[in-house]
Amino acid sequence: MRILAVMLALGAAPALADHDRAGDFTHYILALSWEPTWCALEGEARGAEECSWGRGFVLHGLWPQREEGWPAYCLTVERDPSRRETNAMSDLMSPGLAWHQWKKHGRCADLPPTDYFALMREAFARVTVPEPLRRLEEDISLPPRVLEEAFTEANPGLMPDGITITCEGGHVQEVRICLTKDLAFRDCAPDTRRDCRLPVAMMDRP
Repeated sequence: MRILAVMLALGAAPALADHDRAGDFTHYILALSWEPTWCALEGEARGAEECSWGRGFVLHGLWPQREEGWPAYCLTVERDPSRRETNAMSDLMSPGLAWHQWKKHGRCADLPPTDYFALMREAFARVTVPEPLRRLEEDISLPPRVLEEAFTEANPGLMPDGITITCEGGHVQEVRICLTKDLAFRDCAPDTRRDCRLPVAMMDRP
């Protein structure tokens, strides 16, 4: 029965030369997107429903990582989530994004989809967004370092090497925070410490 499940998972996964194995990772990255940037770059062109929410930092995903590299589209014996399960994530992300995150990252976590989505919720709840960024009332520009410092100050135990700010098109794109499998803060692996190198980056008001 287990062999059959693996064969079915293989048929459902993208054709990769060397399949990643579920559970072969050491920690997670919690990715928080700045919604206005993501919508301007991708979401609005897709008609993504998230772009009507008017939020600031939103949950992008919880990604299994290794100390070097990261798995994706893993083979797993776990079933895929039902529509009901992806719809249940709609307060944090669209059902379509929930399905994509499961397909690319959740299959690698070696968890049933209900547990993976619950873990995403728990990880998101553990990170405090700095107060000024929860109610941004005008467009701002700031050094990415200042944004990093605001997050480390708002989250005791989060160190500078445990957070990365990414930029795209001159705008803040994401905050990525590294977590242990138990969701404690930890340093990021060297190949994921790719901080935005812009002197200042824009954050548009939601």
